[in-house]
Amino acid sequence: MRIDLTGKTALVTGSTQGIGRAIAATLADAGARVAINGRRTDGVAETIDELRTVSADRDLVAAAGDVTAAPGAAEVLAVTGDVDILVNNLGIFGSTPALEIDDDEWRRYFEINVLAAVRLIRSSLPGMTARGWGRVLNIASDSAIVIPAEMIHYGVSKTALLGVSRGFAKEAAGTGVTVNSVIAGPTHTGGVEKFVYELVDPALPWDEAQREFMRLHRPQSLLQRLIEPEEIANMVAYLSSPLASATTGAAVRVDGGYVDSILP
Repeated sequence: MRIDLTGKTALVTGSTQGIGRAIAATLADAGARVAINGRRTDGVAETIDELRTVSADRDLVAAAGDVTAAPGAAEVLAVTGDVDILVNNLGIFGSTPALEIDDDEWRRYFEINVLAAVRLIRSSLPGMTARGWGRVLNIASDSAIVIPAEMIHYGVSKTALLGVSRGFAKEAAGTGVTVNSVIAGPTHTGGVEKFVYELVDPALPWDEAQREFMRLHRPQSLLQRLIEPEEIANMVAYLSSPLASATTGAAVRVDGGYVDSILP
């Protein structure tokens, strides 16, 4: 299969690192014009320079701004222009004992992990439906289904994101626009490395620490290793393409078999 996104504009939130960066690179390699987003202007510029060093043909646009607030989201969309592919990747996570998560922290996770995505969908969906084509992808997590005891606020926010995706897919029914979630499993990013070392012996070399983390905290994984960001990006690229025209309202798993279910 050949994924061709030529002529499409994609906005990937939180795309200066990790999964978002891999998604942005993969969409650009498929021909899309990709808006790189992060809060810091210098961080966005640095990411674009690095991505173009790998491939000078990548069509990348700097879209710095804090999409967790309405003014920042509007600023980003003003730079991006009409969005054909919206990838809500931005999210936070962290380990906190359940009874120590206060109201402010619950609100912070909901604002960043859920409401930021809702705001961008609300702004972008009308244009997509008017043009008769569009893709909205919300990057969720296995934690949405298997709520981790060490970060239930994160898990619950991702559960909400699954509901957001299904609901907006119904709003877009029959328009040529699809809305889906991608359930990412435990993935190897800089933030996850830090998280792993919060839960296992920080003196362990990375390969040993990763294996220990998977053994102790993610034993359900059939992959038995962390997923690489490019593996998530490959699924996002497919769902962003015309090839996935019949997939909408779905929660598609790229979780290494972590979720113990025979259903997607």
